[in-house]
Amino acid sequence: MNRIVANALKTLRLVPRATLILMVLAAPVLAVPSMRADAGSTIEAPALKKTGVGFVLLVSLRRG
Repeated sequence: MNRIVANALKTLRLVPRATLILMVLAAPVLAVPSMRADAGSTIEAPALKKTGVGFVLLVSLRRG
């Protein structure tokens, strides 16, 4: 009977520590959907001008 009580007390002492570790590990995962919901904070780079060099290279390589 004492062994069962000792194991139960040991388990109950580990529960708060395990809960704290799981909360620390789960916090970033749970924070990602709330960050993705706000699309207004996204900063995008300006679009680059298309120079058309790729098409010229493609045509010149096919001829050669």
